[in-house]
Amino acid sequence: MTQLLDKPIEQRFIQTGVSWESFKAIQSGFADSPGVRLFYYEGELEILSTSLEHEIVKGNIGYLLEDFMLRQGLEFVATGSFSQEKETVASAQADESYCFGTRKSISDLAIEVVITSGSPSKLKRYQALGVQEVWFWENGEISLYQLTSTDYQKIDESQFVKGINFNQLAQCAKIESKSQAVRAFRST
Repeated sequence: MTQLLDKPIEQRFIQTGVSWESFKAIQSGFADSPGVRLFYYEGELEILSTSLEHEIVKGNIGYLLEDFMLRQGLEFVATGSFSQEKETVASAQADESYCFGTRKSISDLAIEVVITSGSPSKLKRYQALGVQEVWFWENGEISLYQLTSTDYQKIDESQFVKGINFNQLAQCAKIESKSQAVRAFRST
């Protein structure tokens, strides 16, 4: 039997008027804190603690996407949730991120799992960083955004990962058992 996840509660703290230097000190203080994500954009600091459910969905998306890309023969570097930064302006930790072709200092694709907060409001951070494409998983759906010369535009198909069934990926991501998620995703 396939068990789907419930919507959990996550902790979120936002503080404005934070200097880059203060952000870096706070970031250093949280360096050994698993399940805590820090984001910064033009003086606004966001601290988010992730839930078990968040980590399951994030892990499933990453695994299913990587399996798909391997089967398609795509060249990619999985860069996970490393901090991508533009000094004094923005810092973000995607739930999953990827470079296509070769490794870059800023990933080509960032994926965000939204359980209780986030969504496209985070695009301003990614725009400042120059991330070309951002996906949001929220409530069992995936929304895609591509960076243009001025802002992000919502798109229906990824410029990097062609032919993937986003509806199936979104649904399979919330299946608690990874092996069941993989079987369900591969059956499409």
